Amino acid sequence: MGSEDVLKSASTLASYNVLLQVMFRVLTFLLNAFTLRFVSKELTGVVNVRLMLLYSTLVFLSREAFRRACLSEEGAGRNWRQVINLLWLTFPVGCVWGVVLVCVWWWLLQAPDPESIPHYVPAVGLFCLAALTELLAEPLWVLAHAHMFIRLKVIAESLAMIAKCLVTVVMVVSAPQWGLYIFSAAQCVYAGFLLLCYVLYFVRFLGSEEAEKKLFPVNHIKDLLPSRVDHEPLLNWKLTTLTWSFFKQSFLKQILTEGERYVMTFLNVLNFGDQGVYDIINNLGSMVARFIFLPIEESFYVFFAKVLERGQDVQHQKQEEVSMAAEVLECLLKLVVLIGLIITVFGYAYSHLALDIYGGELLSSGAGPALLRCYSCYVLLLAINGVTECFVFAAMSKEEVDRYNLVMLGLSASFLLLSYWLTWMLGGVGFILANCCNMALRITHSIVYIHRYFLQSEYTPLWGLRPHTAVIIALGVSSILTICSESMFCCEGGWLLRLVHVAVGTVCLLGVVITVFLTETKLVQFVRTQLLPKYSKKLTKMDYLYVQFLLMPSKLADSLKQGEEEEVKRPEVKAEDLIGARDNLASGTEVKSKTFEVMQECERAGKVAPSIFSKARSGSETAFNKPSKKK
Repeated sequence: MGSEDVLKSASTLASYNVLLQVMFRVLTFLLNAFTLRFVSKELTGVVNVRLMLLYSTLVFLSREAFRRACLSEEGAGRNWRQVINLLWLTFPVGCVWGVVLVCVWWWLLQAPDPESIPHYVPAVGLFCLAALTELLAEPLWVLAHAHMFIRLKVIAESLAMIAKCLVTVVMVVSAPQWGLYIFSAAQCVYAGFLLLCYVLYFVRFLGSEEAEKKLFPVNHIKDLLPSRVDHEPLLNWKLTTLTWSFFKQSFLKQILTEGERYVMTFLNVLNFGDQGVYDIINNLGSMVARFIFLPIEESFYVFFAKVLERGQDVQHQKQEEVSMAAEVLECLLKLVVLIGLIITVFGYAYSHLALDIYGGELLSSGAGPALLRCYSCYVLLLAINGVTECFVFAAMSKEEVDRYNLVMLGLSASFLLLSYWLTWMLGGVGFILANCCNMALRITHSIVYIHRYFLQSEYTPLWGLRPHTAVIIALGVSSILTICSESMFCCEGGWLLRLVHVAVGTVCLLGVVITVFLTETKLVQFVRTQLLPKYSKKLTKMDYLYVQFLLMPSKLADSLKQGEEEEVKRPEVKAEDLIGARDNLASGTEVKSKTFEVMQECERAGKVAPSIFSKARSGSETAFNKPSKKK
C-alpha cells in the first residue's frame, strides 16, 4: 500500500472514528435518560464508575502495549506469524490482571449495600469475563487495523453497541429487580457481539479472491491461532522488548486518563449516588466539547502545522503566512470565547430545567444542577484551551514539546491531589473546580507562549479573547433576565411556566446573536467563508478541476527539484480544499488581461475580435484594423 493510499485510509478511519464516538455518546446519552426512570442513581454510580473502571482498566492494561508495539514502525517488516503469537499473549496477561483486579474489587474496595444494590460480587466477575471475551478478538483487531479494514471496525462496534442498548432497555423494563445483572449481561453481549463480528468476517474473508488480491498474510482461519514455524523463534524478541517498554508506560497513561474515577473509587470521596450523578453530568457536559470544540481544534491544528514552520520564530517565517495564521487564531479565539460565554450564561439559568427534563427529580433534586452550572463555566475554559494549545503544539519545536510533556505530567499529578482535597471539602463540585484550575494553568502557559511568539511582530491575535463591549453587555443583561426568570417560573409551577422560562431564554439568546452579527463583523465573515462552506457547499467538477490546475505547478516544481524522472502524479486534494474553489477564483480583484480588454472593447463597438483560425489574418490586425478584402 502506497503512502498516499495509507494517508487516505487513515483519514477515512479517523473520520469514521469521530462518527463512532458521536454515535456512542448519543446512544449513551439516550440510554442513561431512559434507564434513570427505572433504576436508582446509586445503581448508576456502581455501574458507570466502579464496574466500568474495572472493565476499562483490565482491557487497557492487557492490550494497549501490544497494540502500540505491533502497529509501530518497528513492525513495518513484520513477520505476521510472530506478531500473531505475540498478540495471543494479551489473553493470559488479561487473565492475570483479571485475578488481581477482581480480588481488589471484591475485598479491598468498599462494597455497596447489598439491600439496595444486590449482586455486586457476581457482577464484578461478569464484567471481568466480558473484558476477557473482548481480548480474544485482539489478534483479529490488529490485523484489521494494520490492513485498514475500515468498514469492519465501524460495523462491528456499531452492532455491538446497539445490541448492548437493546438488552439493557428490554431487561430494565421487564425485570428491573435484577439490578446489576442487567448491566453485566449487556456488557457481556457487547463483548460477545464484537468478537463474533470479527470472527465471522475473517472466516468469510480468508481464502477469498479479495484476500489473494490484497496479498493478505494469513490464508486460513487456523493460521490465526498461535503456532510455531520451523527454524523461526516463537516471538520476535525486538517487538517483545518494545511491548514491555510500552507496557511500563501504560500504567501512567491509564492513571492520568481515568484519574477522576480512581479518586472516587479508591478514596471514597463520594458515595455511589453522587458518583452516578457526577458521571451523568460529566457525560452531558463533555458532549458539547466533543461535538463543537474538538472538530475545530483538530481541523485547525492541521492548518497551523502546515502554515507555520515548527520551531522557527516569527521573524524567520513567511510574513504573509504569519499574517494569515494570526488572523485565523484571533477569529478562532473570538469564536470559541463567544460560544463558551453563551453556554456559561444560559447554562447557569437552565441547568435545573435541563436535568429535570433529562433525568427527572432524580437529577434535578440534589447536587445535579450545581454540578451542571459549574460544568457550564468549565466548558468556557475547555474551549479556550483547545484553540490555544492547538496553535502552541503546531508552532513548538520538538524539544519544546518534550519539555511541555513534563509540565503536563506535573499538572496531571497536581490535579489528582487537588481533586481529592477539593472533593473532600465540596463534594462532586470539587472535581469540576480541580479541572478548572488545571485548565486555567494550561491556558496561562499557552497564552504566554503565544504572546512571546508574536512579540516581535505587529500581530496581536490574543485580542480575540476580548469580545466587543456590546456583546458583553448583552450577555450580562441576558444573565440577569434568565436568572430572574428561573426564580419566578422554574421549575415547580408546571409546564406552562416552564415554557415562559424557555421563551425568555430564547429572546435573550436571539438578542445576543443579533448583537454578535452587528458588532463582530470580522468573525461573521470568517465563519461564513471558512467554516460554513465546509458543510453547506457541494463539490462540483469545476471546483475539482480548478484546484487540480492550481496545485499541479507546485507538484511539478517539487518533482523537478528532486530530480524525479517518472511521470508526475496528480496531487491528492482534500474535499475541504476543493469546496468553493471555483467561486473564489479572482474574487475581489480586477481582471488584468490584454485579451480581456480587447474583448470588452469589441463588445462596446459591436464587433467581433479576430480569430486565430481566420485565413484573412496576417498577425498584426486588431478588431479595429481589419485587412482589406481580396479582390
